[in-house]
Amino acid sequence: MHVGQSSFGGSSLRRIQPHKTAKPISFICMAPNAQSVTLVGDFNDWNEFGHPMQKHYDGSWQLQVTLGHGHHHYAFVVDGKIVLDPRASGTARNETGQKVSLIAVS
Repeated sequence: MHVGQSSFGGSSLRRIQPHKTAKPISFICMAPNAQSVTLVGDFNDWNEFGHPMQKHYDGSWQLQVTLGHGHHHYAFVVDGKIVLDPRASGTARNETGQKVSLIAVS
């Protein structure tokens, strides 16, 4: 068989397209009585003011963030207190040893 030929009867091989390197990810935090909720994580250097979330009529706070492929550590800051995401893929420890939420983006 020559290069460019396929044993499946085709005359050339198709290139496999790589996965997108960034995807929009929706974050939801249920905190109906909160005054403010922000999203912090390794994608914004844990900046408490970088990603404020929007409150919705049902008491949830929501935000969509574009994240790159891989695993990301994050948490919600609800009225100044760190809160883990119960919907997260798992938990991990950040650089300071604090427990944080984990999400896998592929």
